[in-house]
Amino acid sequence: MEVQALSPEIIQDTVSPPTSTDSVPADLIDSTFKSTCIDLISSSLSSSILAFSDEFFAPASNLTIPSPPIRRPGVFVPTGAWYDGWETRRHNPEPYDWVIIKLGVASGRVKGVEIDTAFFDGNHADAVEIHGCFEVGDEADEKVLKEGYEGWRQVLGYRGCGPSRRQAWKVEGDEREVSHVRLCMFPDGGIARFRLYGVVVPVFPTEVGQEVELSAATMGGMVVSASEEHFGSSKSNLLLPGRGVDMGGGWETRRSREKGHMDWAVVRLGARGKIGRVVVDTAFYMGNFPRAMRVHAADCGEETPRDDDARWTEVVGLQELGPDKEHEYAGSELRNVVDTAYTHLKLTIIPDGGVKRFRVFGMRA
Repeated sequence: MEVQALSPEIIQDTVSPPTSTDSVPADLIDSTFKSTCIDLISSSLSSSILAFSDEFFAPASNLTIPSPPIRRPGVFVPTGAWYDGWETRRHNPEPYDWVIIKLGVASGRVKGVEIDTAFFDGNHADAVEIHGCFEVGDEADEKVLKEGYEGWRQVLGYRGCGPSRRQAWKVEGDEREVSHVRLCMFPDGGIARFRLYGVVVPVFPTEVGQEVELSAATMGGMVVSASEEHFGSSKSNLLLPGRGVDMGGGWETRRSREKGHMDWAVVRLGARGKIGRVVVDTAFYMGNFPRAMRVHAADCGEETPRDDDARWTEVVGLQELGPDKEHEYAGSELRNVVDTAYTHLKLTIIPDGGVKRFRVFGMRA
């Protein structure tokens, strides 16, 4: 019988990966990152999969889907069992498989990484490593894809992965901006989701007096707190670009039964600014939109105000809302905005329901 000689690449597949002291327990991932960071590569921000080494069993585009991975037992496609993730061939002759992703924002600073191997068990990635680079201009994408590109730097070193689980690590002490990232998967296998938690470094117009969407996630806006999140919705959806494709991509709260109930979300603007107009969009919410809403603003610097903070000033009074509609408030419909700048806004919905987008337009102060 011929005995196969094992190369170093094959041997590494049998070695237990190292443990990490910067890891975040699975039940603390959301609370660790989601109130101070956004997912910089979420497909909801129009991130792009630029290239990959292989995606034989399942496409790399699944990595950046914002919703959690799902399982469809017994479902098969021509290449094998259906998986909600990125899966490559067995026996990779190279040290690792890889995928290059362009961020959905101009650039950002990475604060954490999550690798979710949900439902990959026995075919999961053994380990990962993350690299980043910063390139701008019309030829940035082509530049990072060139063979031998030397701009990559390590964002997260080699980290072991386990089967069918969420795993995350903090990235601390690195304030450099990235515009593209490369996920390296050792040596091959499957990953369901890849999250790159960080803060946006926005690119504002050179003219300070030009109107911008101060609240947009792509400009550094963030929903820092909310009364609740239900039905699988996320408060961060409020600041995403576009109007979505269905009711699933907004912020929806549970049905309230108490008299006088109100739900709320607090937004930190991407830049301190003067408010010119406010948009509340109930797109796709037909029978579950809020009956009414009002908007308050506060100038709190880096501090996050509580929902009952005395500094809140009403900028849009009580307004009725309708189904599946963009409601815009400007001019005389705004209060306390002349020659006044704010850092935070609070959207209050009465008594509960769903809102697709909350947009605040104005000029930087």
